[in-house]
Amino acid sequence: MRYQRLVLYLLLISATLAMAAPILIMISTSLKSMDEIRNGSLFALPQAPTLAAWGKAWSGACIGASCEGISGQFANSFVIVLPALFLSVGLGALTGYALSLWRVSYANILFGAILIGLFIPPQVTLYPMIVMIRELGLFGSVPGLVLVHVIWGLAFVTLLFRNFFQSVPQDLLKAARIDGAGFLAIFWYVMLPLSLPVFAVAMILQFTYIWNDFLLGLTFSSPESQPVTVALNNLVGSQFGEQEYNLNMAATMLTALPTVLVYLFSGRLFVRGIAAGAVKG
Repeated sequence: MRYQRLVLYLLLISATLAMAAPILIMISTSLKSMDEIRNGSLFALPQAPTLAAWGKAWSGACIGASCEGISGQFANSFVIVLPALFLSVGLGALTGYALSLWRVSYANILFGAILIGLFIPPQVTLYPMIVMIRELGLFGSVPGLVLVHVIWGLAFVTLLFRNFFQSVPQDLLKAARIDGAGFLAIFWYVMLPLSLPVFAVAMILQFTYIWNDFLLGLTFSSPESQPVTVALNNLVGSQFGEQEYNLNMAATMLTALPTVLVYLFSGRLFVRGIAAGAVKG
């Protein structure tokens, strides 16, 4: 048993190092000067750590004709993510609740039609989505990008909540109806408090997906409304001559920071939500 535990610990440590090594290299490189990067090893620790690359990536790096860093696009991402997050989770919870109550034959057909959205690649629907957003007069704007993310996230969130709500005992719903609660009252006072673990899972996954999205942000945004992932790509691609690897690494770490913090501070809620049946069904 002792040797088995030792082997298990060695495997876990090896897996941790394999996953953490790229992040550690990125952080180390971002703290080096270009002279140290050119003359040193990729795996060497910085001899004279400096945050100059981080400051330049935030407010001084040139992206196209603008040399204001990624701070503006970083703020754009929050303006896009927050309304898209709450709208997609709120509508998905209500839709999943409604589908969990329907006992008619076509309910499963409707649910299957909604789930088709999980299996269609975004590239397939880009053109009709562009036409729809353009006809609404929202193309190239933050509201248009928010609407696109809500549409794409709705099917996944609906699946999570529908599967969870179907596991709620029917006697609980019948008791609420006997007490005079209607459709929305049962949803607000009974179902939502029970589904807090699922809410945690949906919020974390949706935040990560929307924040990390590149394709939709590139397609539906304008230079004034583009998210930070698009800005990061433009930053790396707009450099001529020598690549500033410390700047690129610092900008990448700044871009990834919100999702890292979300998982660090809410990872326990995520695990609790999975254990509570967020992906049950």
